[in-house]
Amino acid sequence: MKKRNIYTLLTLLFIVAFWLFDNFYETKTYEDDYDSGNMGKNVKLLFPTSTTGVIIDHNYYSLSYSEPFEQAEWVAYELKKEYITYDDRKRPYFIEDPRVRTKSADWKNYRGSGYDRGHLCPAGDMRFSEAAYNQTFYTSNISPQENAFNGGIWNRLEQKVRYWTKTYDSVFVVTGGVLEEGLQEIGEEDVAVPKLFYKIIAKGNIDNLEVLGFLMPHKDSALPLEKFLVPVDSLETLTGIDFFEKLPNDREERLEKEVHIKGWKF
Repeated sequence: MKKRNIYTLLTLLFIVAFWLFDNFYETKTYEDDYDSGNMGKNVKLLFPTSTTGVIIDHNYYSLSYSEPFEQAEWVAYELKKEYITYDDRKRPYFIEDPRVRTKSADWKNYRGSGYDRGHLCPAGDMRFSEAAYNQTFYTSNISPQENAFNGGIWNRLEQKVRYWTKTYDSVFVVTGGVLEEGLQEIGEEDVAVPKLFYKIIAKGNIDNLEVLGFLMPHKDSALPLEKFLVPVDSLETLTGIDFFEKLPNDREERLEKEVHIKGWKF
């Protein structure tokens, strides 16, 4: 065989091998070891609207993915008292979400950016199961966060959510960055860096909900968490998301119009 033909064959083999690696290695999944659908129907009645129409369900959390901003506009999950454990889990790799058809952002976008890969559904909330823990490392569940913010006031709020879960047996959480035009971007895929992050926590049964909404500038703060409380209505105005749209209108209006702190232990 002529040298030129050999080189051509080797080149073709290399291209095929690279294609196989890129299309099969990168589709690694963390949810092939048990069935999905662990969130009950009542919990899903609390889900917000999606401005993108791309809702992804994982075993213990769901999200609405925004391709233009390369992250979730919201992540929603129920946190139960029995989920709060301190199991020692090995941190897995961050990988693309296999259920996002357009592909979630590659973790390499964050490398050298100066920003943490900040979890929206915290890994610390899902230590009760290796698979549930690993699923929080899908890149659809992360957003660029300053280290001081991620490990500071945002972490304090996540810890408070766990405290409320242990106090009230379960809570429902919706969280994300406020996605808007003109944000700073990082990486080759232009992952947006939110200026604001929000978190909504609900407790009680679906007929008698109590709700808190938090809005935090993307920087650390020593202020008490109560200083960041806002009406859910204001979060809807900022995000364009209807957070409790499946509830009757009168009940939704009562929950969202004002901040109701009574009944919550800080």
